[in-house]
Amino acid sequence: MIRISPRLKRETAVSYLFLLPALSFFLIFVLFPIFRGIYVSFFDYGLRKFTFIGFGNYVRLFRDPIFLKSLANTFMLVAGTVPLILLFSIFVAANIYTKKPAVRSFFRGVFYLPAVSSIVSITVVWGWIYHPLYGILNYVSEFVGIIKEPIAYLGDERYALAAVSAVLLTASVGQPVVLYTAALENIPLSMIEAAEMDGASDWQIFTFIKWPALLPTTLYILIISTINSFQCFSLIQLLTAGGPNFATSTIMYLVYERSFTLYQFGYSSAMGIILGLCIASISILQYAFLGRDTSC
Repeated sequence: MIRISPRLKRETAVSYLFLLPALSFFLIFVLFPIFRGIYVSFFDYGLRKFTFIGFGNYVRLFRDPIFLKSLANTFMLVAGTVPLILLFSIFVAANIYTKKPAVRSFFRGVFYLPAVSSIVSITVVWGWIYHPLYGILNYVSEFVGIIKEPIAYLGDERYALAAVSAVLLTASVGQPVVLYTAALENIPLSMIEAAEMDGASDWQIFTFIKWPALLPTTLYILIISTINSFQCFSLIQLLTAGGPNFATSTIMYLVYERSFTLYQFGYSSAMGIILGLCIASISILQYAFLGRDTSC
């Protein structure tokens, strides 16, 4: 039998005491709500009713045209923003990481500023940019001849989701730019110089030296950006409230609306479970395709 020294026991007990606040928070505010949500999703749960209906909420979901439209909007939002976040962040990082430290710090600060700014202030600014009468976007577009009359970007079904996606993009590139810049700085300069002396082009250097070194960072950014895009809520609530005609409604916004406006807690819990399954499935696929090539 292995004997454990009293000192090791004391250190272990102290370690668990330090972990206790974070562990308690996780159990109470993360794990318990997840299992409670799964449980509630099998009930017709409102203000004055709590009736077991089995998979009734899930069957109802996939017969609900509003939910199906919100599901499609959610996937379009993710598909339209996540690749652009990756490409734009790599482009910016590749162009600033060789600059002087002061220049790098300036650009990293500029791109990271929206990440530490209030989401309310960001949406207010973009609301004025998109304003159909006084917005600078319409003014500049009319001035250069792109459009002939003002466009209600947030009030037109054709443009509303793209307009929200643009705001989400600008608010999401800060952290990826910083991470990619740091990852590029960690690539040994001698490897790049040796490749240049051997006649490798910039594209070959990026493909065979830089990109493999960026894969672990890319995997992390890809998963985090996907999760954040799936959970986009504040921008939609403040800019469009899901309109016009549910053109910008997402699952996350619909969960909020069904829970706190219509008090359909069981139905909204089923939506949350479907959203969680979508996020988990896509994250697993992303890790399956990129994780095997990383050193994480």
